Amino acid sequence: MKATFLDDRGVVQVSGDDARKFLNGLVTTDVTKLVPGEARFGALLTPQGKIIIDFLVAQAPTGEAGERFLLDCPRALAQALADKLNLYKLRAKLTVANLSDQVGVIAVWDGTPGAALDLCFRDPRHEALGDRVIAPQAELAEIAAGLGADIAVAADYEAHRIDHAVPRGGLDFMYGDAFPYETNMDRLHGVDIGKGCYVGQEVVSRMHHRGTTRTRTAKVLIDGPSPEPGTPILAGEKSIGTMGSAAAQKGLALLRIDRAAEAMEAGTPLTAGGLTLRIADPDALQGAPKQTVA
Repeated sequence: MKATFLDDRGVVQVSGDDARKFLNGLVTTDVTKLVPGEARFGALLTPQGKIIIDFLVAQAPTGEAGERFLLDCPRALAQALADKLNLYKLRAKLTVANLSDQVGVIAVWDGTPGAALDLCFRDPRHEALGDRVIAPQAELAEIAAGLGADIAVAADYEAHRIDHAVPRGGLDFMYGDAFPYETNMDRLHGVDIGKGCYVGQEVVSRMHHRGTTRTRTAKVLIDGPSPEPGTPILAGEKSIGTMGSAAAQKGLALLRIDRAAEAMEAGTPLTAGGLTLRIADPDALQGAPKQTVA
């Protein structure tokens, strides 16, 4: 088992009598189904249906301030998320606080924690991603020792994430420029197509029912060093997508489905920055059945 502190992750808390209803009316996942100790994957969208920020939302034990929800989000965007939520707050009975200077996120993977931990939850996106613990960085060594885990570096977790084809905002897609289905949120249990209205819901529902997604994120295998994120991916001379994050000769790429299909059918080699690459799972790119939140 491995554990590391993810210093790129922050924590925003939403607490109060109206916290659950408030969040459920804004985000892509059904917050009404959350219980303490569990988490769901979701995002806040623009009215046009593009991702402003994605996060894991977990319910903490209820305290004197009522229900508490912790949003495990990119630290660089934590304050912007808190400010955005406060704009939507109006007269709702709740408090929004950026706790990123107090606590952060510890990832635990390649094993199951046998000891009970406060503010620990399974990563709902993919079973291989393991668990997340919300705690100060100074507690990493103590938590790892209690679990019998080896302390790893964040780069080890990044390689693990990439190997299991889980996109990361800011590297594999740009916030404000990608739709949830382009980043595989439907396949990572981040879109509840059956819940009520939320910001951007009409666009997401239309893409779901009409199957109008033109691009998808896919894992690629690279023959050589990792191209920089944003490097164009070419089929011959034709651009079919862009590179995202990469590690250990594996990477994620945002690809045009039709152009990638044409290249594979024609047997045209794919390159990025002069390096040859292959799509690891062509069937996933071509539209495996969607997995929405239960």
